[in-house]
Amino acid sequence: MKIYDAAATAAALPFDRLVPALREMFARGCEVPARHVHEVAVPGSEPFTSLIMPAWVPGQYYGIKMINIAPGNAKRGLPGLHAVYTLFDGATGVPLAVMDGDVITHRRTAAASALAASWLAREDARHLLVVGAGQIARLLPHAYRAVRAIDRVSVWARDMAKAEALAAQWRSEGLSASAVPDLQAACGEADIVSCATLATEPVVHGAWLNAGTHLDLIGSFTPAMREADDDCFAGASLYLDTEEGLKKSGELLGPMARGVFSPADVRGTLATLSRGETAGRGSPGERTVFKSVGNALEDLAAAILVDESRFPPHD
Repeated sequence: MKIYDAAATAAALPFDRLVPALREMFARGCEVPARHVHEVAVPGSEPFTSLIMPAWVPGQYYGIKMINIAPGNAKRGLPGLHAVYTLFDGATGVPLAVMDGDVITHRRTAAASALAASWLAREDARHLLVVGAGQIARLLPHAYRAVRAIDRVSVWARDMAKAEALAAQWRSEGLSASAVPDLQAACGEADIVSCATLATEPVVHGAWLNAGTHLDLIGSFTPAMREADDDCFAGASLYLDTEEGLKKSGELLGPMARGVFSPADVRGTLATLSRGETAGRGSPGERTVFKSVGNALEDLAAAILVDESRFPPHD
């Protein structure tokens, strides 16, 4: 059984390979049962939550991602989330590899947004605005450059110092990047607005977006979270990673309850786009929205790519 630490896992998942791997997996599909959620008691302290996310390609691969979420870790000086991915032979159950689950989650999430943009962003999109300065936000320009000729990156965050630091990092990586203090003005200039925050109230407003803008919403993965206001959806073409988002994202549940759109208004998912069953952007002036909540199919596609790569595992 091979062991891939964070560096080895990341090295095996360049976006020019990961984005096509996700497209292929969405096109052919795999088995994705409901995730398990367990509360793990900790005597004398608050519990942590453990998520178990299985997926398999019958007879080929079987994988499980386990994520432990411990809010109390902040006072211990530890990250609040830790994940491990285990990949097995899908015919025999023999363990093949253990991988860094955080890296897989971050990179497949950014890659899913880029995959959506390959159909939904304008062909001439060049200016990317990233809203947020966390681990996923850090990867977004590199992911998007796998599908569009991005030559300008702006970043906004509530903490301007973090936005400045992230822009400086991107510049050191060869990108033309800058931190912006005015989010409204930045939204009006960008071709693609990609949000990766933990916001519970809208940070992006539809009135700020121009015709032809593509809006990518990553952060809202619970009913209590939201990054975009109702106007972002009104008159826009809406696409999802999977239909699971209609059940769990506050980004969608709130506007649906207020009649802004209905499930029938969703134009397509990554699966229907990958199979050619639904069309993407229809015109340069169309405003598009992509909402993702994540899926174990994406984790499995990434894990298979790591296992089949030529990058050596950790010694």
